[in-house]
This record gives sequence, structure tokens and C-alpha cells, in this order.
Amino acid sequence: MPDSRAYPTRPFVGVGVVVLKGESVLLIRRGRPPRLGEWSLPGGAQQLGETVAEAAIREIREETGLEIADPELLDVVDSLVRDPDGRVHYHYTLVDFWSKWSSGVPHAGDDAQAVQWHDRETLSQLGLWKETVRIIALAFSAQAA
Repeated sequence: MPDSRAYPTRPFVGVGVVVLKGESVLLIRRGRPPRLGEWSLPGGAQQLGETVAEAAIREIREETGLEIADPELLDVVDSLVRDPDGRVHYHYTLVDFWSKWSSGVPHAGDDAQAVQWHDRETLSQLGLWKETVRIIALAFSAQAA
């Protein structure tokens, strides 16, 4: 099946959510490009007619089976992936939120290969994208405030 988001004519709006449970963060192993197979924040594309906050809640439910409430905005990140010729292969505008875990037991759904809680002190061992690391740090700061 061809990747309908590869070589786009416009950016896609995506949402990501840092779900915190104490000193642990929920991560998914990506089941699709870009960053296929890497650990990342759960999330996905905003659908027509839903707010970004509604998209965040829906994506967490679909991708992880968890419930969250009242996601709070952290930042907006540009994700541009170019091919070797310099053409834009993927372009996402990512609206990142954070929320505390409300309920549910995580299980991989939608396009996630795996989902699991990771302790804050072990995150550096996962090879996360630098923007993911920065967004997670912002979420832990927001939780502490």
C-alpha cells in the first residue's frame, strides 16, 4: 500500500501527547514512517471537524487504549524529513500536549507496534528524536508546576 503522506503538497497537522503517570511517560513504537520502529509520543493526524485537543484525546484512545482528560498545550514542532535529493518526503506540523493518565491499561492499537511506560531516568537510552526529548522535559516541568 503506498504511503499517502509521502511527498505531500501541504503539511499535515498532527498531535502528540506526553502522557505522564508519576515519573513515567507513555511511549509507542511507531508502526509507520517517518521514524518507523522508533519510540515516540503517541498521537496522529487531526481529522476534519475536530479540535486539536479532541484529536489528542481520540488518538490516545485509539493508539494506546488509555483515557486522558484536559490535555494542556506544550508547544508546536515542525517535522520536516527530506529525501537524499532535498525534496520534502514528510512534512508535519505537530501540536504537542501533555496530560496525566486517567484510566486504562496500555495496549498497542491503530498504527503503534508497541506501547509501554518508560521511567524518566531511562529515556536517554531509547534514542528519541531531540524534539521528543525536549517536549517530554517540558511536560515534566508543567507537571511539577
